[in-house]
Amino acid sequence: MTGTGAVGVQRDGALATVRIGSGHRANALGTRDWQALSALLDRLGEDRSLRAVVLSGRGTAAFSAGSDMREWLSADPTDIDASFSAMEAALTAVERLPVPVIAEVRGIAAGAGCQLACACDLRIVASDAELGMPIARWGILVPPSFAARIATLTGPATARDLLLTGRLVDGEEAARIGLATATAPEPKLASTTAAVIASITAHPPSAVRAAKQSVNTLLAPTRDRLRQLPSSPAADYASLQHTLSAFLTRSLTTGT
Repeated sequence: MTGTGAVGVQRDGALATVRIGSGHRANALGTRDWQALSALLDRLGEDRSLRAVVLSGRGTAAFSAGSDMREWLSADPTDIDASFSAMEAALTAVERLPVPVIAEVRGIAAGAGCQLACACDLRIVASDAELGMPIARWGILVPPSFAARIATLTGPATARDLLLTGRLVDGEEAARIGLATATAPEPKLASTTAAVIASITAHPPSAVRAAKQSVNTLLAPTRDRLRQLPSSPAADYASLQHTLSAFLTRSLTTGT
């Protein structure tokens, strides 16, 4: 495994496995981690020998709980906005990769962690995993790009449900609503992912790259329109600070 900090990559021939997080705090990522992930994915995209990428959380407890919100406590709004920009750049880097990216999801995939899974081409999800977007409660103003990733997979009605309620769904429900490509019991997750990769790499690389490019071409008008929207605040900053301070104080008190 090569890489530094919370982002690393392991190569097995034409397959790259990218692991995110430290293995602690549910693999939450800070601004620098998002930047490192974006840079790593851009480098992988230049490798013509690459045929597929697996994206998973470090360890077996979580995919990613999203951004490490501790760095937002008492932060200047411009720094919080910059964190969201780094996050979006990493998600776009996943979508821009010319080869299929498969998210292997164990444990929690919430907020930006859920978005990271949604940015991948396929999502193989453990049946007891939890996915969702519980971000409005923090005062985060859901950006159109976040809503689009969910709605593209599930449809607008289910996207509204997940974004408005903030509820989490398990792997079985995720598969039913289109959020997961496939689900499997956690002990069989790796073998299920391997079988999907084998079915992809059985085809000529040029054909697989063309298939992904064709889908990206279909989605391009929406993605381009979203990128052209004027910048907007990432959060109701007063609500974010109040809620975050209460949460972190409670966590310190309870030791969670």
